[in-house]
Amino acid sequence: MKIGIVCYPTFGGSGVVATELGKALADHGHQVHFITYSQPARLDFFSENLYYHEVAVSQYPLFDYPPYELVLASKLVDVVRHEKLDILHVHYAIPHASAAYMAKQILATFGIHIPVVTTLHGTDITLVGKDVTFNPVVTFSINKSDGVTAVSEHLRKATYDHFDITNEIEVIPNFIDLNRFSHKGKDHFKKAIAPNNEMIMVHTSNFRKVKRATDVIRIFKKVHETIPSKLLMVGDGPERVNCEQLCREFGICDNVRFLGKQDAVEEILSVADLFLMPSDTESFGLAALEAMACQVPVISSNAGGLPELNIQGVTGFMSNVGDVADMAKNAIYILEDRERLAEFKANALKRAKEFDLSIILPLYENYYKQILEKSLSVL
Repeated sequence: MKIGIVCYPTFGGSGVVATELGKALADHGHQVHFITYSQPARLDFFSENLYYHEVAVSQYPLFDYPPYELVLASKLVDVVRHEKLDILHVHYAIPHASAAYMAKQILATFGIHIPVVTTLHGTDITLVGKDVTFNPVVTFSINKSDGVTAVSEHLRKATYDHFDITNEIEVIPNFIDLNRFSHKGKDHFKKAIAPNNEMIMVHTSNFRKVKRATDVIRIFKKVHETIPSKLLMVGDGPERVNCEQLCREFGICDNVRFLGKQDAVEEILSVADLFLMPSDTESFGLAALEAMACQVPVISSNAGGLPELNIQGVTGFMSNVGDVADMAKNAIYILEDRERLAEFKANALKRAKEFDLSIILPLYENYYKQILEKSLSVL
């Protein structure tokens, strides 16, 4: 198949999933064309089956804001026509699904009928999409897509709850490449971080309020009072300064390291004993899955799709959002016994294997075939 993939080219979950999916499809012999405004962060290599098409946004002085949706639609028309794509897969409803619909209508005037699959990732539904100014466009775009997938059952239900959706939504969960995300031998790094064999906790996010990064600091403080430990904060964003200030107030700065954005997250996770994710909501919890693949149990909230991933008392523990005391208690329970910690680590890896790329990729390939067959049958 010749597949066009539209995504945000950032470190966010939707962009990561879209890019890793495209790379895997290319490895399976499909021709994959990425169409976005800059090279995706995870598109770190090229093969004979991978192509990248940049969407150049006009700076015409008439516009106060560059009309990205229109430029993207035009680029989609161009790529579909000249590369003879079989299907478009757009990740994130706004503005990709609506741009794809516009492109589809334009292409029809050339006698080209291109099916569109829209994948919903989370905030396009739970945050942005619920804004009344976007609701009609999101609803229309989802209903006009030839196929719709969501990364969790929770997100599927939330979409039906908040929008007047008549289209069928297929749940295809996020996945992990166990060739990349696995426990690496990084003992020298671990010794540098924890020279006295302290426990190491990790949090990775974009440090937005929804991630509750300051709760991570509060959890760590409580754990550190009982168990000698270190905390690695990976990523960057608006809440970082508040986290740093909280560390100063608690007097724990020597035990917390802010590492900023990191490409080789799997190497950092490989030295960790526990992963902290106290988010307000998570459509799936991809960062937690990456940690589990590196044999790191998870302390998380029970929000969103996390209960579909983190198994209570097996791969870690879940608490109500904001219940820092319970999260800290559960973290101490796992860390205070080395044998218990080893069991949780083994369980985390076992669970991660259920989301291996080799299992999830065929679900997407079969779904593409299903949508193509349905599209051909109505011509």
